[in-house]
Amino acid sequence: MALTATSALWFLPFVLPLCFYAAFTDLAHMKITNQTVVVLALVFVIVGPFAMPDFETYLWRLAQLGIMLVLGIALNAIGAMGAGDAKFIAAAAPFVAAGDLRLIMALLAATLLAAFATHRLARATRLRRLAPDWASWEQTKKFPMGLALGMTLALYLIFGAFNGA
Repeated sequence: MALTATSALWFLPFVLPLCFYAAFTDLAHMKITNQTVVVLALVFVIVGPFAMPDFETYLWRLAQLGIMLVLGIALNAIGAMGAGDAKFIAAAAPFVAAGDLRLIMALLAATLLAAFATHRLARATRLRRLAPDWASWEQTKKFPMGLALGMTLALYLIFGAFNGA
């Protein structure tokens, strides 16, 4: 992994609750809140200088936020993804080392499949009764991507903490 274990350990206690919250709000309300993505970005801005090996790396990671935000806005404009998903991806981008792009894409693919299967299974069984008012249960064409996105970032940082450079 290109992500250092030190960086992952710095970020993990702040990012993990935000990942869970993004997943929860997307399941419950089909919305990743602006406050969540702003706080996620602020965590990187504030903790990043302590977690990054050098200032140049920190600035390149901040650039990733801007690049992904522009790309996400474009994808949202053509209807390829929700605005909350695009903003979460942009806010999460600085936490990912550029050298781990293939890893994060594979991790996203795996978590997306797991999240989709788990959500659909829970929706079709009595597990649905645990949270009967979740908006995501009623969706036929939309899926709460915050579940997969939050899980992807959380797992990436956890893997980084144990297997990072």
